[in-house]
Amino acid sequence: MRVVVINTGTELLLGDVLNTHLSFIAQQIFPVGLRVERQITVPDGDAIREALREALESFDIVFATGGLGPTTDDITREITAELLGLEMRHDPVVMAAIEARAAARNFRLTDRIPRQANVPVGATVLPNDFGTAPGLYFPPHVGSAARRSHLFLLPGPPRELRPMFTTHVLPLLREISGESGEGVTRRYRITGLGESHVEEAVGEQLLALDGLELGYCAMPGEVVVRISGDPSAVNSADALIQAHFAHVIFATDETPLEEVVVRLLAERRNTVATAESCTGGLLANRLTNVAGASAVFGAGYVTYSNAAKTEVLGVDRNLIDMHGAVSEPVACAMAEGARARAATTHALSITGIAGPSGGTEEKPVGTVFVALASNGAQIQVLRDRFPADRITFKQLATQTALEMLRQRLSG
Repeated sequence: MRVVVINTGTELLLGDVLNTHLSFIAQQIFPVGLRVERQITVPDGDAIREALREALESFDIVFATGGLGPTTDDITREITAELLGLEMRHDPVVMAAIEARAAARNFRLTDRIPRQANVPVGATVLPNDFGTAPGLYFPPHVGSAARRSHLFLLPGPPRELRPMFTTHVLPLLREISGESGEGVTRRYRITGLGESHVEEAVGEQLLALDGLELGYCAMPGEVVVRISGDPSAVNSADALIQAHFAHVIFATDETPLEEVVVRLLAERRNTVATAESCTGGLLANRLTNVAGASAVFGAGYVTYSNAAKTEVLGVDRNLIDMHGAVSEPVACAMAEGARARAATTHALSITGIAGPSGGTEEKPVGTVFVALASNGAQIQVLRDRFPADRITFKQLATQTALEMLRQRLSG
């Protein structure tokens, strides 16, 4: 079945909002035997009408996101009703849900919010548990013009679209596709290796497997390897990938590295503290973004200045004078100081030169030292260099620290 995603909203084309809908929808529909063939992004206004008209003529399943809200530029619902020749009627059930949400959140309904309860006759309402605008599903038989397409109108905000999709859209898609989902997709999140190194190690062997589709996606500090195909081919590919990379695969789903680390800490009833200089608290932020981090995260120290390293973490000033703030001895002292002060099982420290200035011939911009101190274990320290912009440098440095701890927790 041919599938198209239409994303509406001028803000998407201006770059004001990052469009994440395609990756989410594509991942969700693959297990039910569907793939996105095309994505179209159009501004608010008449461009929506033309995009919908063309899609309804050419595709079996059409997803349109955005334009269901209460403001004057939210016209996707009205355009759809016009194209399909459907009357709009006020739905009291939808209105009651909007009023209940407003009462629970103690906000006043403006005059335009009730228009979200106007539903084209024949459409199936998809409840929105995280917003006021419901989604809408139009089967092929609904409307004045004959068509083969199933049309889904979905809200624009990801926090509303995603739960609506998994709860209400996927069950409909399973009925529509009639597929058993026998195709298999697996993802391997690998850290510490570049995309080209991963491809060099296994690429040709994977491509030689019949019935297998292979893809790579490089991100700061990790590579995602995706394999898709029939179960036999995927199982053969899995054995090959595991044989080469089992020690650096931290997840086979969408789980980020920090969540893996928090889970491992909880399973072992361990705790961790962080001491950061050049990363400015990003490591602590990543850990505490994970639900349940309060059970394993002791404290985070951002000691950007040399004075803070001494006063907060107890790093010997002579150590800094002798080796420099960006050095192995100072990184070790920061980790030990954080672990002692927070009374945790482990502590991670990061000190480096994010740039663009501050580097020397001995320690060029991008140099970083990461140390891991643990109860009953020898302190571990790693020197690396990430010659990148400051934001990417910080991501790479924290990824390195998290992987050091994951490796220790994994034995």
